[in-house]
Amino acid sequence: MIWILKIFIRAALWLFCIDISIRNKRFLKTKGPLLIITNHPNSFLDAIIIGAQYQRPIYFLARGDAFSKKHHRFILGLLNMIPIYRLREGKQFLHLNEYAFNESARLLKKGEAVLIFIEGTCINSHELQPFKKGATRIIESTHKQGIHPTIHITGIAYNQLIGIGKDINISINELILNYNINNAKDRVLFNKEVFKVLNENIIIPNRPTNIKKTVFYYFHLPYYKLIKKFTQKKTSGTVFFDSVLFSILLFTYPLFLLLFFLILLLFQIPVPIIFGILLCIPIVSKQTIYN
Repeated sequence: MIWILKIFIRAALWLFCIDISIRNKRFLKTKGPLLIITNHPNSFLDAIIIGAQYQRPIYFLARGDAFSKKHHRFILGLLNMIPIYRLREGKQFLHLNEYAFNESARLLKKGEAVLIFIEGTCINSHELQPFKKGATRIIESTHKQGIHPTIHITGIAYNQLIGIGKDINISINELILNYNINNAKDRVLFNKEVFKVLNENIIIPNRPTNIKKTVFYYFHLPYYKLIKKFTQKKTSGTVFFDSVLFSILLFTYPLFLLLFFLILLLFQIPVPIIFGILLCIPIVSKQTIYN
């Protein structure tokens, strides 16, 4: 299920973004226990984009308030997301974080890959925020069990944080630890090292997004404007616009193409020709709309 969803997401990202450039792409094939530490400028879209690049399933620690509704929990569960709570979401939830850290350590012990946003918050900015305790708690827990996961410091940066047509840079470095994390001094030292590497890995693209108003632009315009307006209303005052926009487009674009398929059938156009047209629409749209 995860691999099918990942293929689907990669195809959607190809259309949603102008380009995704990856520095040190070889690290995407890393095997064994892996902890990915990254910045958090664009809500769940960061997890979706980074997770789609790795050649293996990735588990994510995500803000707990996003799991408040049943259908949200279902969707986030499909994406291998684990809830982690902040003080602002209520002290009554903080005890649940012990599960998040223990589950992360358990997954690493099994040889899985876990991604954590070390800032613990998203404010739609590339400027690093103060680090939370989650990453060091997970590593400390694994070290106590004799497990030393590979650590990737992964920076992600966008030419724009709102809307389609993004140019994205992802930069990955492997952090080599020569010590175990056992106490507060170790945690502070670790966070300093991570801050330095992560800050250097946030390379903001300087290419602006220019949308060409071709026939394919106008073909998609009514559909996109409807989705965009709905998303703006639902995410007003939050940082979730891009992630919700992408998610809705991911699941509704095939329905949009299906509707067009049915319209062409009404004109008695042969089915093989219709399939050819539907295949060409996203490909030609990508090439003609993004400048």
